[in-house]
Amino acid sequence: MIASLLIAIVVFLIFTFPATWLLMLFLGNLHLGLSYWGTLPLGILVSVQLGAVASRANAARLETI
Repeated sequence: MIASLLIAIVVFLIFTFPATWLLMLFLGNLHLGLSYWGTLPLGILVSVQLGAVASRANAARLETI
C-alpha cells in the first residue's frame, strides 16, 4: 500500500510537470521568481482544467459520430 502511494505521488508529479514548468516560465518573465514548489499548486489546477476541457471535447466529438 505504501509503495503504491509513493508510485501515485511520483506519477502525479510527472503528469503535472509540463503545466507547472510552463507556468514557471511565464511567471519568471513577470519577474516573480517562483520555484517549482511555489508554482505547483497553480500547475495542478491548470492540469485539472486542461484534462476537463479535453474530456468534454472528446465526449462532444464522440456524440456526433
